[in-house]
Amino acid sequence: MASGVAWLFPGQGSQIVGMGRELAERYVGAARAFEEAGDALRFDLRALCWSGPQTDLDRTANTQPALLTASIAALRAAEEAAGDLDEPVVVMGHSLGEFTALVAAGALPLASAVVLVRRRGELMQEADPSGGMLAVIGLDAGAITTAIAGTGLVVANDNAPGQVVISGPKVGFERATAALRDAGAKRVIPLRASAAFHSPAMRPVGPELAKAIRATPFATLRYPVVANVDAQVHEHAADFASLLERQVWSPVQWVACMRRAHGEGATAFVEFGPASVLTGLAKRILPEARTANVSDVKTLEEALTVLR
Repeated sequence: MASGVAWLFPGQGSQIVGMGRELAERYVGAARAFEEAGDALRFDLRALCWSGPQTDLDRTANTQPALLTASIAALRAAEEAAGDLDEPVVVMGHSLGEFTALVAAGALPLASAVVLVRRRGELMQEADPSGGMLAVIGLDAGAITTAIAGTGLVVANDNAPGQVVISGPKVGFERATAALRDAGAKRVIPLRASAAFHSPAMRPVGPELAKAIRATPFATLRYPVVANVDAQVHEHAADFASLLERQVWSPVQWVACMRRAHGEGATAFVEFGPASVLTGLAKRILPEARTANVSDVKTLEEALTVLR
């Protein structure tokens, strides 16, 4: 029976040394997630996640399988602690987290998913380094789009009202920043990103990523997934062959995704994985919604009141 709960999975930026360790020490399912992923990748992912160093964990090709694994470990810990979880209304993830959502929804085995996102991370890491990303605080996406017209930058992540990320060539940063401040932005903050993710600059990544996606078998979805690219509910795993390739160079429509989930009946949102970035965004997008995150034993115990 659907629970009124949507499951959320974080994207790159939420990674932190030590993630998942406490849950893995308490719950067999969480520990097994790290073992499965490490076996598939043929390196000690558990050591990377738990001991770092942070500089290694922050490398895109490492971050993506590590964060996906830690998030699935959190979900498995919750399933084990609860005995059983009610079916979510929808599942969804931010950028990389969409791949995690597909694991949670049954479309991808964990082992296949970590190999796929490792390749995605390698491709993104190798992309043109002349681009980057800026966080813009205090303006909505529409006003930002107008302000940065002609700078070469585009909206990359519509994360929450007043919290948007733009992406594009670094040579356009100064002009874009000045225009955004003139338009009323409170802050414009450069982000630690190796390239202009979720912008047209990532289109060259598409063909090789599409090849990796086509080589990965997808199973039937157990739960519907709201996709980043179109903020629509998808019930067929076959849809994601195209959606995941487009996602790397298209904006993440997170505000629209959250509102879509709410429209489908989600009144509570639980984030599985380190930190609580998406939980914070949920409170800004849908202030009346119940929220929780599962990142360690304490937060898991608190989240069970929302999950059950």
